[in-house]
Amino acid sequence: MEHECIFEEPTALKLSTFTDYSLRVLVFLAARPERRATIAEIAATFGVSEHHLTKVVHFLAKSGWLASVRGRGGGLTLGKPAAEIVIGQVVRDTEGPLRPAECFDDGGCGCSLVPVCHLRDAMAEAVEAFNAVLDGYTLADMVRNRGAISQLLFFPRAVAP
Repeated sequence: MEHECIFEEPTALKLSTFTDYSLRVLVFLAARPERRATIAEIAATFGVSEHHLTKVVHFLAKSGWLASVRGRGGGLTLGKPAAEIVIGQVVRDTEGPLRPAECFDDGGCGCSLVPVCHLRDAMAEAVEAFNAVLDGYTLADMVRNRGAISQLLFFPRAVAP
């Protein structure tokens, strides 16, 4: 019996870098909603690749989470009020369906327990609970401490001697 699915990269409830960057971009924009930001500015603030962030921003704009204005004076803003952006929905949009085990894939991985497995039911319940918790928060909730976030993101840091 072949067990090749056992050796695949774990996929359980660890959010992807794409989702991480998506949430960072949204928090960045929500922290200062009165102004536009550029990809270069956000990338520099978080120390991430502009190339990767461009893909994230394109997806977020296409999904309606942010708005992009081209040209001089352009930049990025939220596509809707922070209070209307549900964190759980953003995570589902960026991650796709969460699959805590290979048996959640179409076709599974050949585990002979699938027809009688209660662990799969428990894992499905855990994913539902995870989604329900994130659905209880909006982007506005994430930036309630806007002053502290702004100090970290928007003010020059002292350079160590």
